[in-house]
Amino acid sequence: MVYDVTSEKSFEQLNNWREEFLRQAGPRDPENFPFIVIGNKIDKDTERRVPKANALQWCKSKRPTAIPYFETSAKEAIQVEAAFLEVAQLALQQDTAESDVFIPDTISFSKPQQSSAKADNSSCC
Repeated sequence: MVYDVTSEKSFEQLNNWREEFLRQAGPRDPENFPFIVIGNKIDKDTERRVPKANALQWCKSKRPTAIPYFETSAKEAIQVEAAFLEVAQLALQQDTAESDVFIPDTISFSKPQQSSAKADNSSCC
């Protein structure tokens, strides 16, 4: 979830955005859904209206382990890649934890058994 650090109103919308997403997506474990919060436009620090401490407190208040928080500047490409890497890692961890599919390290193939009548007439493909 992204808000603008120069806009208190966008920060105040985080609760609504989070609740709306959880309502529509219906994840199995909404309390531990892998959200991250991004405070964007840190290149406009002189116009900042949302202190970093407020965002960190909000992230801590939403679940037992705090939601990861990043301050970025899309304009200046500050911390954007790190934020995307974090959300990708969280999503992969969540996907792996929820997956009941077993994928072995190796797969062995054996030649199928042929009946004696078929063995005389043709060879295995």
